[in-house]
Parts: sequence; C-alpha cells; structure tokens
Amino acid sequence: MDFEAPPEHALIRSTASDIASEYDPEYWREREAEGEFAADFWDELGEAGFHGLLIPEEYGGAGMGLQEMGLAMETLCAEGCGMAGTWYLVVTAGMAAIALRESGTESQKETYLTDVATGDRIFSFAITEPEAGTNTLNVGTRAERDGDGYVLNGKKAWITFADRADNMILVTRTTPRDEVDKPTQGLSLFVVDMDDPGIEVSPIRKHAINYSKSCEVFVEDVRVPETALLGEEGEGWWHLVETLNPERVGFAAAATGIAELAVSKAVDYANDREVFDAPIGTHQAVSFPITQAYTNVETARLMRRKAAWLFDRGEDCGYETNVAKAAAVEAGIDAVYHAMQAFGGWGYAVEYDVERWWREINLTRLAPVTQQMAYNHIATEMGFPRSY
Repeated sequence: MDFEAPPEHALIRSTASDIASEYDPEYWREREAEGEFAADFWDELGEAGFHGLLIPEEYGGAGMGLQEMGLAMETLCAEGCGMAGTWYLVVTAGMAAIALRESGTESQKETYLTDVATGDRIFSFAITEPEAGTNTLNVGTRAERDGDGYVLNGKKAWITFADRADNMILVTRTTPRDEVDKPTQGLSLFVVDMDDPGIEVSPIRKHAINYSKSCEVFVEDVRVPETALLGEEGEGWWHLVETLNPERVGFAAAATGIAELAVSKAVDYANDREVFDAPIGTHQAVSFPITQAYTNVETARLMRRKAAWLFDRGEDCGYETNVAKAAAVEAGIDAVYHAMQAFGGWGYAVEYDVERWWREINLTRLAPVTQQMAYNHIATEMGFPRSY
C-alpha cells in the first residue's frame, strides 16, 4: 500500500472542499429544519463528476475506485456537509453503481450507468425488512417465476431515496430459505422501476438526516421481465456482498469526516471562549478528551484507506471493512461527544450545529450494519466460534 497520494486525489479533495464551502453547515441546518432534499447539492455532485467516480469511463464515469470515493465522501463531510457528504453518494453512486458495474448485463450498464454518472438517475437499494433486520438471509420478499418474467411481493424498511428514486435494486428470495442447502443460496436481485403502480412508498419519521427521506416500501404483485434480474438467479447474496463492503467503507468515511468537522469547530471555539481569564482550550480537561478521541479517528482513517485499497485491487476485504467501520464509528462518536462538551450549554444549541452532527453520527452505530454485527464478523475472523 502506497501512502503517496496520486495527483487526482488532490483534485478530488480540492473539488470536494470547494463544494462544501458553498453548501456549508448553515445550508444543511436549513435543509434539516425544512425536511427538504438538497437537489442543488445533488446536481453539483453530478457536475463535479462525483456520481460517476466508480463508473467505468465507457459509461461516462471517471473509472476510479473506492479510495477516491472514500476521499470525496470524507472531505465533503469534514469541510461542512456533515453526514450529507456521504449520504448523497453512498446509495446510488456507491452501492447501485457497483452492483450494476459488477453484475449487470451490457444492456443494463448502458441503460442505467450513464445516467447515474451524471446524477440524472437516482437509485434506491432495498435490502432491510421489518422482520429480517440485519439478517439479510432471512428476507421474506419473494420473486416468483411467471412465464417469461417474475412477480414480486414484499415489504422493505429504511430505504434511502425510495421517495424520489427512478429505480430500485430489490433484494428478494427466488427460493425460500427452508428449501436451500445453505442460507446464502436462493437470493436474487432485481432492478425495478419505481413508478410501477404496485409499489407504495411511505416515509418514516426519524431523528436526523431529514434532508433525505428513509422509507417503508410495499411491493405488491409487481411484474418484471427476465431482463430485470441483476446477476444470476439464486446467486444474489454474492452480488450483494460486492456492495456491502463499499457501503461500510462509505460510513467509515462519514464517521471520520463528521468527527473532523466537529473537532475543528470545537478547537476554534476553545481558542475563542475565555473562562477564568484564559481560553478554555488551555485547560487539559477540555483539550485532552478531544485529542485522545481524534487520535483514534486518525488511526481508523488508515484502516478505511486499507480496506478501500484492497477492494480496488479485487482482494477480499470483509475483515478490513468491518474493522474500519467499527473503529471509525467508535472513534467518531467519541470525538463528536467531546467536541459537543467543549461548547458547554451551547453544544445543545441548534445554531452551533454540533448537536446535529451528534445526531447524524449516531446513525453510523446502527447502519449500514450494527456495531455488534461488525464485531461478530471480526470475532469469527479472529478464531472465535461463529455466534450467528
């Protein structure tokens, strides 16, 4: 692994920083309060080429890798966008782009990837279900053969962009779990048009990130052709895995980015705010907890870079992505907590934004996989007996 950054990384960082300076914390405070999707920010990401970072050049993308996407996400988060810096990229430009790139037919790539690269097409990615939760192998959404197509039925929950997506990648079972030899068998992915009358979307009221809706999605008797199948029938788990590792890298970038943002604001405040005739930053009870937490953020950042580097090389990176996600989340939450404490009572005030970043970063403890499930994976890799 080479720690010398190529020239394009400096360009990605500067471009992301320029965008973040235009869409600053006050902008996101307003979008959050109004519950309004930031369409102008979405378009700006498209014009900068960020939606196409992971898409091959022949489909209008940049042909870059997860290292570049992680850098873009982290910089956007750290320079003022908070969670939006990752949120607006991770599903369509990350998960959907990789699923189509790696598992799609030539026709699917030509149909979807060019529009994704420009930001003209939005995807949602429907995995989670109310009953299955984190255990994706227990999904109950069914896809049943019907002549030259399939009929889809089921219910999904916490699906990002479902309220405004053009298409959805739907995770289903084409063979029930009790009819397969291994639980990883029998899953299949489908590309679904969101304007189908059999799809109903209902936004979920939530605690934060209200500039993007998270939704329940009801799928009733939705008929799709064979050409909607993404990858091989029954092999959907392995197609899905191709997207889960990048998603975890993306949320690791969010955690370290938001931590950097909150810490930078806390350091500025600690230099300006005076108590007992000195800036509060001179008191080690203020500076040391933030410093200690940020040291762990820097360490987690390195593991995220390693996981992305392995992914871009086509190597197994499940262990590294789980370590990166788990470490970044714990370090990031700790850093934002102590940053908020540095503001004292003002840390609870909306106008200083840190309370919003606190709400945002706590989501990463639960998504895209819970910390407990990440630790389960890591423990198994360490040699502990499998616990699930």
